[in-house]
Amino acid sequence: MDHKHQCVALNDGHFIPVLGFGTTVPDKVPKSEVIKATKLAIEAGFRHIDSAYVYQVEEEVGLAIRSKIEDGTVKREDIFYTSKLWSTFHKPDLVRPSLEQSLKKLQLDYVDLFLIHFPLPLQSGMSLIPKDEQGKAISEAVDLCDTWEAMEKCKDAGLTKSIGVSNFNCQHLEMILNKPGLKYKPVCNQVECHPFLNQRKLLDFCKSKDIVLVAYGALGSPRDRWTDQNTPVLLDDPVLGALAKKHNRTPALIALRYQLQRGVVVLVKSFNEKRIKENMQVSGFKYCLYSDAFGVDLFLFFHRALRCNISSFIN
Repeated sequence: MDHKHQCVALNDGHFIPVLGFGTTVPDKVPKSEVIKATKLAIEAGFRHIDSAYVYQVEEEVGLAIRSKIEDGTVKREDIFYTSKLWSTFHKPDLVRPSLEQSLKKLQLDYVDLFLIHFPLPLQSGMSLIPKDEQGKAISEAVDLCDTWEAMEKCKDAGLTKSIGVSNFNCQHLEMILNKPGLKYKPVCNQVECHPFLNQRKLLDFCKSKDIVLVAYGALGSPRDRWTDQNTPVLLDDPVLGALAKKHNRTPALIALRYQLQRGVVVLVKSFNEKRIKENMQVSGFKYCLYSDAFGVDLFLFFHRALRCNISSFIN
């Protein structure tokens, strides 16, 4: 089967495409660009579309998906769509209404995957990030296990096929897995993951629990106000560049292929048509991570990262 249509099994019997298209939008990019980019992604072969309530683009993403269904490019069952429960909706009675609100914006009957976006409940209300007078986010006392039980009810109601989590560490996952009366365990954990942040310990833990790790930021941390501007830029790294040249690939494809061969589902985003198409070319080559010459090069690449004083980012 062509790599772009390959999937991995989830622990509830459903399947998730190994390569997904992310839809977060930088402040400087108009939301209308999301429609164009999502259409281009589907035309290029992406069948896994990742979004979230907090991205505030689900209406645009839904429009793009429906347009590609209407023109015959895909059927609804061909698309694997992910949405996420935002932190201000952790109260159990708000979980289903939040998902229903996303479905209304999308104009879809169901999502394929619904995730708890962050393990930190925030004060419910109109604000996406409620803050106190000092500008600090206001948290709310909600038991994650209660939130998870409401997620399970969404699955039972047919509003989502699968449920999972995002940005959870091992302790958060254990809390859900050890929940009395657990009906469905998380099918996945979506976290930032790339060669400078390889999440090895978390990946090993997830594999041991039959939970798929989904990587966002797979081409390096975004260069925004939250990022230490002294942090090395992954795709500009000369060692990664040399590896790409050696194997006649782009640095981005090397970084993406690295994740896939670790058994990680990988998300990538772009508003550039050329890059969107290029990111689908991650198939057609394979390397041994540890035994061949490329594997040795990659091992040295990680050690170089350690020498760049970013060892705290590597598990």
